[in-house]
Amino acid sequence: MNRQPGKFWPKVRPLIWKKAEELYQKEQALTMGDDYKAIKPEKRELRQGGYFNIAKIIVLRNLYRKKKGLPTVEEEEMMLQYGGSLEPDEWTILKLKELEGERR
Repeated sequence: MNRQPGKFWPKVRPLIWKKAEELYQKEQALTMGDDYKAIKPEKRELRQGGYFNIAKIIVLRNLYRKKKGLPTVEEEEMMLQYGGSLEPDEWTILKLKELEGERR
């Protein structure tokens, strides 16, 4: 019995990798300051650094919100335009890193 290729994951997986790269680049820019060079990370680095898992959560959450007719996290950020506090993506990264630290 042959399996037919899915419709959901083949479309979503590239979005996850793209978001993981964005998160990686954002963190590199914040931590490296003037030494920052936009080097494209390998997929292995994104997985090992936890960026893939975080991006997966963010992308799936945004797809769910779009399906329900709610604004995505990024759209909500723009609407609220709160000042000085962490962006939801940064907050998610910090929370997931805290959880990983507790597991070790």
